[in-house]
Amino acid sequence: MDELEFMRGRVYGADHEDAGPRRGRVYVELVAGPLDGLLLDVTDWSARERAEGVALRTEIGRYGPGGRALYVPRPDGRRFDWHGDAP
Repeated sequence: MDELEFMRGRVYGADHEDAGPRRGRVYVELVAGPLDGLLLDVTDWSARERAEGVALRTEIGRYGPGGRALYVPRPDGRRFDWHGDAP
């Protein structure tokens, strides 16, 4: 996948009207699970935060409204893989 194709995705948590990536920000791609294909803005995250992964709120996961999708980073640092859902 080239850089332009990667950056064409929608950003997790962004307004629906302006959900595209912004210039000067750093994103990782969410792979698999309920948020597959979305981009996550990690611009202000420390290296430690990026290494730990994240639990993202989503209504479309196993636990419905209030549930979270768990994502962990790949070694390449550009993608986070789905690791399951949590209540």
